[in-house]
Amino acid sequence: MTLIINIHEIELSGRHALSWQAKRQSGVALTACNPAACTALHHRLSRFLQDCSAAVHTSKSRPFGGILSKSDCGWSRWISDISTGRPATPVTDPGWGDMRIFFSAGEPSGDQHAARLITCLQQLQPDLQCEGFGGPAMRHSGARLLFELTELAVMGFLRVLPLLARFRRLVRQAEAHFDRSPPDAVILVDFPGFNWWIAKAAKRRGIPVVYYLPPQLWAWAPWRLRKVRRWVDHVLCTLPFEYDWYRERGISCSCIGHPFFDQAAEYIPDQQLIQTLRGVPDQPTVALLPGSRGHEIEQNWEVMLQIATRISRQLPGVRWVVGSYRERQLRRCREIQQRTAPALQLDYQLERTPEVIEAADFCLLVSGSISLELLARRRPGIVLYRVSRLGRFLSRFLMHCRFISLPNLIADREIMPEFISSGDPAADISDISTLAAGWLQQPAVFALQREQLTAVAEQIAIPGASRRAAETVLQLLSVRDQPGMAQRPRAA
Repeated sequence: MTLIINIHEIELSGRHALSWQAKRQSGVALTACNPAACTALHHRLSRFLQDCSAAVHTSKSRPFGGILSKSDCGWSRWISDISTGRPATPVTDPGWGDMRIFFSAGEPSGDQHAARLITCLQQLQPDLQCEGFGGPAMRHSGARLLFELTELAVMGFLRVLPLLARFRRLVRQAEAHFDRSPPDAVILVDFPGFNWWIAKAAKRRGIPVVYYLPPQLWAWAPWRLRKVRRWVDHVLCTLPFEYDWYRERGISCSCIGHPFFDQAAEYIPDQQLIQTLRGVPDQPTVALLPGSRGHEIEQNWEVMLQIATRISRQLPGVRWVVGSYRERQLRRCREIQQRTAPALQLDYQLERTPEVIEAADFCLLVSGSISLELLARRRPGIVLYRVSRLGRFLSRFLMHCRFISLPNLIADREIMPEFISSGDPAADISDISTLAAGWLQQPAVFALQREQLTAVAEQIAIPGASRRAAETVLQLLSVRDQPGMAQRPRAA
């Protein structure tokens, strides 16, 4: 099958405005308002036709009719400048349809950040379409989900193994989608073990790849930087030292701040609920944040219950509030408590983590990005993270940073005490219980801890990251001669 291409308004300098039609007919014809352009365009025409032919799938199962849209053809979003061969500014033209971006977010927190970015993108460009892998927050923001990837959020090699077949099927699903209807760009959000494969699939098809909340290569396994160089066009860094680290290694990147600070600034807590959670005046309140992943609850929650039980025996007036991300996780926490600490009085709250944090004097939390919300809300915390003995052993060789919690990494000192625990947790339970009881009994010590946290928050916890990320993405998709951005590979 061959195509007739009609190309109008070709300009040899500056930006292009292309509109074209392709029909299933024999022969090839080319017309242009600028005849000189035909010669310059001739050597690119065969590549263009192959892109179009691949898109329309000559099989009878997908009949070709009428005008090819951008999503049908998938011809490069960066139209090559005829005179220089350099990528030119993408053109917004009714014949090409709406801009479309594919997201891949596997973590619950990544789902929320992706949803906020989608909202900001659509505010800046209302006709923008978003799709991909994500979770309920992305769906609520208007994205079309191909699969709810947050259901498979796990960490660690051994936990990934049983899911490898499912992850591979999802990669094949993404590859087929990119072939059938290539988006204008792919935005990856955290979840690097899976998202490397999505980046690779997109890059091979000439689709630009942007990494939002990139993997913490500065913390461990920095040799993975070669994957960024091969498969990622631009990195949206959320932390100042992270931006410096990528830039020093020659990676195209921007520093936009962390979206958790947006969430803290924009969310209006339920003040009545906060007062209810605090209980009677002068009654200390401690929040328990067991993590958003299932395996984090399995590893850490029982230890957290033992800590709460020990403190309650020493200080019976302490009120305990639990913040849960999902109903399933809340049920699992209740099940474990009924088995291990049935006498402990806990107030469980579902999807009310901001109120839980605001109501608490301080938090006992599993290490994760939630620590940044504590920083934004100026709430001290004690960080716990349980790992296997093997994981603890390997971390000595793979980790390249002093701390595991982001506030400590930002401050370059321990403003949130952290405990990486493995094996018998008895010593950590004792140490954490003693520290927490000291905060509750010694107001001066606790006040100093909060002052240190507040000083860091005033410098770092600046909202607007999601908006800055959206502006950067749209700029990357529109600026001419953007270095490093993907171009559709030449046909053989």
